[in-house]
Amino acid sequence: MTELHLLKSNQYGYSAEEEEILEQISLPLNRCNVPSKLLASLSYQQTPILLQIDGLHLWYPTLHELLQQAGNYEQRAKNFINFMSQHFHLSCMDESANEYIDPPPRQKLNYRRLVLGWLFDSDNEQGAAWRSWVESRFGLLTSFHKVSLHGPDTPEYLDFRKVCSRATYNTNELYAQLDLLYFFCQQELGLRYQGAECLTLYRGCCEQPEYIINGENVKLFNNLSSFTADPESALRFGSKVFAVSVPLYKIVYFDSLLPCSLQGEQEFMVLGGLYRIDRRTL
Repeated sequence: MTELHLLKSNQYGYSAEEEEILEQISLPLNRCNVPSKLLASLSYQQTPILLQIDGLHLWYPTLHELLQQAGNYEQRAKNFINFMSQHFHLSCMDESANEYIDPPPRQKLNYRRLVLGWLFDSDNEQGAAWRSWVESRFGLLTSFHKVSLHGPDTPEYLDFRKVCSRATYNTNELYAQLDLLYFFCQQELGLRYQGAECLTLYRGCCEQPEYIINGENVKLFNNLSSFTADPESALRFGSKVFAVSVPLYKIVYFDSLLPCSLQGEQEFMVLGGLYRIDRRTL
């Protein structure tokens, strides 16, 4: 767990305007080592620190060892998929099958079906399950799912929670599966972008930046949003393309992380909050 002395007040402060927004989009408790308000802040975007879901190294040391021992991506991916299948009883292991394809899956959702569901439509039940997981682990409130959700005390938010309950009912430790997918994602990002703290990603939107804080254009993104590494692909999702410096720790999945998954748009799933943005003209 990150030591508290890393959270220096001169690095992680909020203006009064920013703090008012952060109060509305963050929960008081989460299950990671960074307070949700800080995680959603402009300060975290500027100076990211290690983000860890509580207890993963203690609860799943075998997976950590399997990933550390593998010499290349193919072996790491194989070890991860095999571990997930065995630990969560997602399928019967069949050595004659393609090593990257799960045999017939359980009837209920698993992490791979959640990934596919999000890539098809982030406003479906699978998307609701993802956003519910983000709320649980990182304390970032969902602000949009099919419709705008104006806080946890509204009828719209209650309807959203009902969808979350349907999506996660009778699943096999679904949130724990996503915890480990995030863990694997962070391992791969650290290897592929060694020495980098942030990636420049792009988001296509129809609306203008919502805030100007300390003279900078700032946009509030939903607690989980799709970005792309290709600015031209971002144009398909809105007439205005914003370039955003995204901390690696806030990336929970990217489309080439798992073999045989949907690829092509260079999509990244990113934790939300406030971000400084640059408008790009293509």
